[in-house]
Amino acid sequence: MFPRRTRTLLPLLAVFCLLESGPARAAELALLHNGFEQPCHHHAVVDGRLRLYLSPGEGSFIDYAQEDVERFELVPDPPATPAETNSKLLATPTAASAPLSQADLGEILTTAGKTHNLDADLLASVVKAESGGNVHAVSRTGARGLMQLMPSTAATLGVADSFQPEQNVRGGSAYLDALLDRYHDNLALALAAYNAGPAAVDKYHGIPPYAETRAYVARVIHEFNRRVMARQAQARSTKPAWTAKSAALQP
Repeated sequence: MFPRRTRTLLPLLAVFCLLESGPARAAELALLHNGFEQPCHHHAVVDGRLRLYLSPGEGSFIDYAQEDVERFELVPDPPATPAETNSKLLATPTAASAPLSQADLGEILTTAGKTHNLDADLLASVVKAESGGNVHAVSRTGARGLMQLMPSTAATLGVADSFQPEQNVRGGSAYLDALLDRYHDNLALALAAYNAGPAAVDKYHGIPPYAETRAYVARVIHEFNRRVMARQAQARSTKPAWTAKSAALQP
């Protein structure tokens, strides 16, 4: 049902998810002694174990032995709206052209996802964090297009025009796919490398201690988790009707 990497990454949602909350509040990052990092919303000691809550409520959590967690760090909330992200981008003269429709973007993401065995919702989450869906976005450092490719990276990936949606998404997806291979399907590390570069991830043997990078990783996984949860909820809502119909057709 799912492509290879989709099956690999979905279980990571239970480990790295940051569910959407109402009031703005800093999330936490649990630094584990084994070298891994576990984002969570808040934590508490329950029956002698550390319980890391993955959402503002108490319905989703992971328990750890207290000795497994070295310390906790705060992660600032990501920007509340796409407009805040877009305010950091510089428009190019071609930005006045007709915007890319959501349907067209969805088709592009789906095609790229199938090519690279990536969940289209993951790619959509990266696009939202990188450019807010602005085809002509240019960062202050020169990254361009939907998935914010630097010119040197785009050239390496065979992208001739980063403002061409299909080329940009194809290149960005290939790059993310390569990073996931490099970090053994560790989504958080791959995203950190996408934002800060593989050299920074390798230097710190994990997510670099950059506020921007940590907020970026949390933002993308937060959005990916939201999309997957919505997709699963929709599937559950349609299943009873299908089951009843199927039962009625039984002899």
